[in-house]
Order: sequence, then C-alpha cells, then structure tokens
Amino acid sequence: MSGRLAVPSPSKLPRVLASFLLLCTCFLLSGTSRSEDDSGPRPLWTIVLAELDQLLPSGTHILIDREAIGSFLSALEGTPPDWRTVYGRGHHGPGHDERLFNLNRERDAAREGNPTLTWRVAFVWTGELSHFDADSQSYSVAVGPEFTQTSWGVVRFKPEDLPSNLRVKPDKQLVDRIDRSLRRHEPVQVLIVMVGTLIPNESVIYDFSHEEEGVGLIMPVVKVEQVEVILVKPPQSSVQ
Repeated sequence: MSGRLAVPSPSKLPRVLASFLLLCTCFLLSGTSRSEDDSGPRPLWTIVLAELDQLLPSGTHILIDREAIGSFLSALEGTPPDWRTVYGRGHHGPGHDERLFNLNRERDAAREGNPTLTWRVAFVWTGELSHFDADSQSYSVAVGPEFTQTSWGVVRFKPEDLPSNLRVKPDKQLVDRIDRSLRRHEPVQVLIVMVGTLIPNESVIYDFSHEEEGVGLIMPVVKVEQVEVILVKPPQSSVQ
C-alpha cells in the first residue's frame, strides 16, 4: 500500500484540477507582481564624484562633465549639426520640420556600425529626497533631467526606461542628518546615476530647446541597466 500512488477518483478530478489551476495562478501572480517600478528601496551612497567608477561596471564611460559628453558625441556623430541652417526662420518657418526630420534620419543612418554604439555609458539626472515611508524606512526620490551646455548644443540624456517609484534607504546615521535637513525645509539633493547602452535605433534624437530660441537640443537615448542614487560628498580638501 505504501508504495502505490494514490490517484483521485473521476468524480474528484474536476475539483483537483481547479485547485491545481488556482495554485498555478497564485504562483504566477506572485512572481510577476513585483515589477521594475516596485523594485524596493535602493541604497543611498555617499561618495565623492571622483569615486563614482567604484559603483559602475568596469569600462563604463562616465559622461557627466561637458568635455566627456563632447568627446562622446564626437566619437559617435563626427561633427555637430549646422543648427542655424536647420532652424532657419524658426519653428513656424517653411521647411523647418522637414529639415529637422532629415537631420535625424541622416544621422541615424550615418552612425550604423559605429563601435561607440556599444559603449556602456553612465549619465546623471538630478533628484531630491521627499516623503519618508515608515513601513519601508525609505525616502521617495523626485527625479528630473539634467541639461548640460556643450559645444554641440544642450545635451539631455534620455533613459528608455526609468523606475517610476524610486526610493532610497539610507543608513541610520544618514537618516538623522536627512531628517534634520527636511525639518528645516532644506532640500536634500541627490544624483541619479544611470548606466546602460544606446538603443539600437534612433540612438540620438535631435531637436531644439524649448527654453531658448534656436538652441540645439541633443538627446542620447539609453537603455538603462543600472541605477544608483548618490548623496555627493564634497572633496576632502574643501572640508574645513
């Protein structure tokens, strides 16, 4: 008897099957309900920018300052666009939209096969800590893009995907410091470091700034693989 497999009778099979399907459904839901937008709190790093490479994969190109961004664009795109010709007489001038469309299509075709497309790059957005969630012991992070003025125009890196519910969980000592600042209504600013590679198609989008007439806007589009949140420490030499 102990070596025989118990098989449900035919009358019990529908109930057994239903229970099995319900169990499978619950398992699948539990495995898929935790999306990228609910990835849980991340650590809040406190480092100087010179140490940023310690958090990143080996060989990552750090594109934060204007010189590094300009060198990256030169390797990827060759030369800047003739923004004055593309702009013409402005957004409402004849041929403006067509010239901008052609610029993007020509650049997409020209960069095909460029090895720079495979570079792993790191760029930053700005953030600010806000609401503290007692259950998860973490802070919400309000995030916004960083605009960098370069010889190519204004550069704004564009993540293809970004967690919409970004939260950080500092250590206890840092929590006390953050709470003091927030109680004084002082902003607690952080850097959002994103790492990834350019998307294969339309890796760079060319447009014009909505803030300043005639100024070119360049948006490299990155498929994000890693996100780190940093409370930047001042260089040791500047600490009194």
